[in-house]
Amino acid sequence: MPHKFNSARRHKIARQKHRVVNWAEYNESLRRRGDLTVWLSDDARNLWSASRRLSRGGQRKYSDLAITLCLTLRVVYGLPLRQTQGLIRSVARLMGLDVAVPDFSTLSRRSKGLALPPAEHRSGNQGPVHLVVDSTGLKIVGAGEWLQTKHCAKAKHKRWRKLHLGLDLVSSEIICSDLTTDEIGDPTALPDLLDQIDSCVARFIADGAYDGVQTRNLLAARLADNPDVIIPPPKNAVANSDAAVKPTVRDRHIAEIALRGRLAWQKSTGYNQRTRIETQMGRWKAVIGPKLRARKFDNQKTEARIGVRVLNRMTELGRPVFERTA
Repeated sequence: MPHKFNSARRHKIARQKHRVVNWAEYNESLRRRGDLTVWLSDDARNLWSASRRLSRGGQRKYSDLAITLCLTLRVVYGLPLRQTQGLIRSVARLMGLDVAVPDFSTLSRRSKGLALPPAEHRSGNQGPVHLVVDSTGLKIVGAGEWLQTKHCAKAKHKRWRKLHLGLDLVSSEIICSDLTTDEIGDPTALPDLLDQIDSCVARFIADGAYDGVQTRNLLAARLADNPDVIIPPPKNAVANSDAAVKPTVRDRHIAEIALRGRLAWQKSTGYNQRTRIETQMGRWKAVIGPKLRARKFDNQKTEARIGVRVLNRMTELGRPVFERTA
């Protein structure tokens, strides 16, 4: 955000320089991200087959863990479902596993409403959560810009999905996520994100899209006592009539911005930490991809939840530690 206020003299501001101090460990973690053994659980062989159901109806052949493993490898390596089936079949053959591999139609059918194995959040034992939230758009199947530009034809089914992510600044782990249609606003998706958090949220950071009475009432009801809510008010924001007697957090932010300027307010409140969730968005586009491969909305939600687990697993393998040099 600061570059927006310094665009006229950006060329005169020296850029900070950093270096990675744990390059050996981080370099090895980057190699391990492509290692198949990282993504294959030790329990996959024993829990490959589904348990027998006692109710009426057909019996499932593959467990949820087996389907999750196949879809995870699909997300990691960016494969279509048929190639995913071939990959799992070759891995089972190389490992000498006598297991049946689900076909591509089974993977597509079972991904709808798939119950993922519970994930242990590393932030659960580290005290309160410092939560920062944001959203980004993901393309879905359909003709896009090339059809419009080259052939002057109207693109069909050219729509987007909104991916909402919540990042814990302490552990750098994505602890809540949701995939919605493009018409759902950020404040509307916030309640579902907070429902996924079991720990106490002591700090909440978001951009100006979350500014409003609806968001602040929700945070006051859901978060800890006197949470540190950092949401920038708009330029034309006006304090409440009783701000002199009983100022709210928003009133104090408006007063500090008017007194010291917006850049100083960002630095004093720690709002600049919001760039870390923007980095996660860019990381998603680079690692997982800017487009959803599934065609149906329920399958897309499963794909997004698996993508979150993939990024968290990569973060767990290792992350860089920077040191400022200039």
